[in-house]
Amino acid sequence: MSAILDAKIPEGPLEKKWTIHKESLKTVSPANRKKMHIIVVGTGLAGASAAAALGEQGYRVNVFCMSDSPRRAHSVSAQGGINAAKNYRNDNDSVRRLFLDTLQGGDYRSREANVYRLAQVSNAIIDHCVALGVPFARDYAGYLDNRSFGGAQVSRTFYARGQTGQQLLLAVYSSLNRQVAAGNVTVHSREQMMDLVTENGQARGIMTRDMVTGRINAYPAHAVVLATGGYGNVYYLSTNAKHSNGSALVQCWKKGAFFANPSFVQIHPTCIPVHGEYQSKLTLMSESLRNEGRIWVPTRKEDVLALREGKIKPSDIPEERRDYYLERRYPSYGNLVPRDVASRAARERCDAGFGVGKTGRAVFLDLSGAIAKDGKACIESKYGNLFQIYEKITGDDPWKEPMQIYPAIHYTMGGLWVDYNLMTTVKGLYAIGEANFSDHGANRLGASALMQGLADGLFILPYTISDYLAGKIGEPCPDTATPPFVQVRGDVQKRIDRIMALKGNVPVDVFHRELGNMMWEHAGIAKSAEGLSSLISRLGVLEERFRNEAGITGSQATVNQELEKAIHLEDYFTLAGLMVQDALHREESCGSHFRIESQTKDGETLRDDDRFQYVAAWEYKGQAEAPLLYREPLVYEETRMTERKYI
Repeated sequence: MSAILDAKIPEGPLEKKWTIHKESLKTVSPANRKKMHIIVVGTGLAGASAAAALGEQGYRVNVFCMSDSPRRAHSVSAQGGINAAKNYRNDNDSVRRLFLDTLQGGDYRSREANVYRLAQVSNAIIDHCVALGVPFARDYAGYLDNRSFGGAQVSRTFYARGQTGQQLLLAVYSSLNRQVAAGNVTVHSREQMMDLVTENGQARGIMTRDMVTGRINAYPAHAVVLATGGYGNVYYLSTNAKHSNGSALVQCWKKGAFFANPSFVQIHPTCIPVHGEYQSKLTLMSESLRNEGRIWVPTRKEDVLALREGKIKPSDIPEERRDYYLERRYPSYGNLVPRDVASRAARERCDAGFGVGKTGRAVFLDLSGAIAKDGKACIESKYGNLFQIYEKITGDDPWKEPMQIYPAIHYTMGGLWVDYNLMTTVKGLYAIGEANFSDHGANRLGASALMQGLADGLFILPYTISDYLAGKIGEPCPDTATPPFVQVRGDVQKRIDRIMALKGNVPVDVFHRELGNMMWEHAGIAKSAEGLSSLISRLGVLEERFRNEAGITGSQATVNQELEKAIHLEDYFTLAGLMVQDALHREESCGSHFRIESQTKDGETLRDDDRFQYVAAWEYKGQAEAPLLYREPLVYEETRMTERKYI
């Protein structure tokens, strides 16, 4: 491994690494914590929990969000559940089984030690959230209930109907407010991070733009924590909230934080299909529905045609003319195969001409069997709000006919490279949750995002950040009047002025939509060398058109969504170029990264462990220069790598 990519993995047996490491970390005394300033950017589960935990310890925390309230973070949309190895169902679950499922689910492209730690702390997360009052579902005896999720043969997913993310976010938001009231945390809403301030390779603070007044503000700190989520909105249509963006990631990358595995982007199989040319986002039907439902398409193309023409309804098609293709191809897991597997299988059926809906880009998710077996009241108690969402968006009643679903961009496993302590290659800059390259490898199992966000925010970062801050005791908080802050403030203003000078007549969304279509076509479910290579020149042409034809209306001194969109689009172009380069260099298929040149005879991923068993970390070298690749080898000390099979 390059010395610059020191992952700081502790020595010792796998199950003891985290315990040993914690004991070696330096701490900061309560009296000194009051003098230490920390910035947390983002208020999803990772950011809000980290800010609350650090405030609880006594640090002075400034937390930033783009919305009018921290509770509007995108974690609210994580409906399905959160994993933990409690073994409440007595089905032989364990920390090690959760670890192995997660490692295999990511197609062996994540760190062994990180994934094991994630599994270890998972149980503490549930206990903590119960103590905070999260209304997890319970069985008739009052015990916490579990349901099954994709990529596992045990039931380990805790849930609060179809609103788990919302309930978890409310809990950590309450913890955050407690620290606000105590005077330890200050919330800055409607402020967007514009740049990172560094000095001598260390994070010193951030520069923000007030999204209401347009004012540029400087905030100093001893350490900066990035918890801004992923970059799925590069594709324009995704399951992410429109406010979700990758701009902070790009700015930190340009300031020295390496970007790892950018091409690892998850496609979620249970999204409501695209239904309009001018649709701005997609809505996810929770993967938890795969727990109860069955996915199918007609076996006869004449039935497909009759459905499209409205001559028959899905319920008119008898069982013998239905292809439950996931159960057919993957009998051991059936409808609960990992997301990338289910997504590719759906696309294959649609490409073969068996897709349903007006566009032919949909398959059925049928819950009629579960409704008949358990009764409508039981299913409604678990998923009622999801049925309501579906009917409101589509106008179809899912109680009477199957839902239509199709894969969509959902989560990004790539992100800023971090070591075992969650620190980036910029000293004092940490990345947590979806903002780092995560513990999920090349594919994330369902209900694991909430687990990782809370693990990072509650039980890892609060321990590891003290090790860095212990060396900062006695060091004053940086002065915003110093040259590094003055320089970055000027750079931010120049960028805003340049964007505001765009006086074309084409709205920003037009270019973003075109960018998204290009990326979905050539860097989505399946990728090829030819398609990726064609993207490189096309991206350059589109970006040049944006510079020449886009028009930004309004003023920079007020609320200006066109300005915000243009800022993000510039960063999306940067991210798209990096994603394509990473996808081109990785000439293998693993997890969600599927190169059509590298597949088994059955159409499954074909890893090349001899050439690509590493984390690809890219260093920014300037606008005119290609980024530089560093490799962090993935070493498995106690795990036997196997072919990823779900049959």
